[in-house]
Amino acid sequence: MKIIAREIPPRTVWALEQAGVHPLLARLFAARGVRAKEELDDGLARLLLPDTLRGTHEAAVLLADAIAQDKRLCIVADYDCDGATACAVGVRGLRLLGARHVSYLVPDRVVDGYGLTPPIAERVADSGADMLITVDNGIASVEGVAAAKVRGLQVLVTDHHLPGPELPTADVLVNPNQPGCEFESKSIAGVGVMFYVLLALRSELRKRGVYDTATQPKLDVLLPLVALGTVADVVKLDANNRRLVAQGLRRIRAGTMPAGVAALFKAAGRNASTATTFDFGFALGPRINAAGRLADMTLGIECLLTDDAGRAEELARMLDGINRERRDIEGGMRDQALLLAESLFATDGEGIEAPPPAISVFDAGFHEGVVGIVASRIKDRFHRPTFVFAASGAPGKEQELKGSGRSIPGFHLRDALDLVAKRHPGVLLRFGGHAMAAGCTVAREHFETFEKGFAQVAGEWLAEAELTRQIETDGPIAREYMRIDLVDTLHREVWGQGFAPPTFSEEVEVVSQRLVGEKHLSLKLRHQGQPIDAIWFSHTEPLPPKVKLAFRLDADEWQGVRRLRFLVEGAEF
Repeated sequence: MKIIAREIPPRTVWALEQAGVHPLLARLFAARGVRAKEELDDGLARLLLPDTLRGTHEAAVLLADAIAQDKRLCIVADYDCDGATACAVGVRGLRLLGARHVSYLVPDRVVDGYGLTPPIAERVADSGADMLITVDNGIASVEGVAAAKVRGLQVLVTDHHLPGPELPTADVLVNPNQPGCEFESKSIAGVGVMFYVLLALRSELRKRGVYDTATQPKLDVLLPLVALGTVADVVKLDANNRRLVAQGLRRIRAGTMPAGVAALFKAAGRNASTATTFDFGFALGPRINAAGRLADMTLGIECLLTDDAGRAEELARMLDGINRERRDIEGGMRDQALLLAESLFATDGEGIEAPPPAISVFDAGFHEGVVGIVASRIKDRFHRPTFVFAASGAPGKEQELKGSGRSIPGFHLRDALDLVAKRHPGVLLRFGGHAMAAGCTVAREHFETFEKGFAQVAGEWLAEAELTRQIETDGPIAREYMRIDLVDTLHREVWGQGFAPPTFSEEVEVVSQRLVGEKHLSLKLRHQGQPIDAIWFSHTEPLPPKVKLAFRLDADEWQGVRRLRFLVEGAEF
């Protein structure tokens, strides 16, 4: 592991400080590419305009006509948190804007697989719907859209995934990554795309005289859901996404949120009044995702749709229980996957065992709903692009393996799958995704071919430097900033993918160390001559007396007293 410090442009830091930004925040923002205070303005007026997102005007006309004709609308969702929040935003938003008949359908991860398939289209048509609307899926559903059109359905696709070589023949496509779209925020989540469609629809309804600016429904009530889905989907937090998340957090902290969001905070033991992006990513998001992994995402969507606080709490408790079960399953799978991954190690010229350029593992006992999480854990452990496979539980598809992959910087996962598919025709039955996360299906008999082909691509694309894990940090932290109030200041900001949370690095003295809970390293350190406690979660190996650590600032509470501590992210020996 190598700890490196980000470059911090001093002139930009000075300019931000002169504009009134706190000196520590000025340094952090400048290191993340912020050049002027105006870029930190998270007001709604600073959001990118809906008409720059290709297809929103046509979608607005399509939906406005459907509402005027009292048509039946059915949303086809996805079974992750982005898909669930996008569905909830779509249902709530369309109802707010006058649609009287809005239903939804969410595929079963095991039986249906991902996206709008022909059987899903048939079920929508059989339900009596007039229009099918996808959220967080559909851009690759060429056959599913065609099946829907044959049944006479109008089809609106809203998605953010990368398109394949052929686009579906939907009535309207809204996707920032489709050819010809000039929308600046290519990283907007599926829930954000649906929110933008609703903004365009409201504008169209104003043009038609249905509303004016005084009577139009307030769509900002949907922003807590937009913020949750955006962070949980780990999309890059560019300026527009940060504004959406900041607006959602602001409303949650003020107590303005759907009953289900409030219930999820309670079930997770988190305080909504001090909500952070970490709550979205590590508390609420996993509880919603658990429903799609092990049960039925309908539970998660219903939790986000209900306005009954009692019902919301009941559903949130159910989701919490499913998430506990998910953690238990994940623990066993992770241990087995680690053993399988280590069996792939080869000895280098110096007699040191090293992992291959990419890792692919499969075990007959793996649960397909948890493969993505386990792939992420293996990727973090060995710093290699990783796929974890499980046997499909779908009837008649027992010989298919469904894999979920996670990548490292410098390796575009979907492009790698595309190359594997071209080099080994017939091995990949289906695939899709992003640069950092993707999914695929292979026949069990072709697993070894995939494993070798995937590792070969990684070996060609990744240099030694990229195969060495690096932690980017903000360098040393001045003693004057070692305060609890500054921990709270940092936590209030929007951090996440592409706008990394503040991480500092310095050489410290290790005064004492011990294991807690058998898997976490508790430390007493001396930092700049002063004592400080630290914790390194999921790390058990002891540290030398002096070591360079990468760490985040955190507040630990014990018997009502809050104390500063370090959350260790890594060490360079």
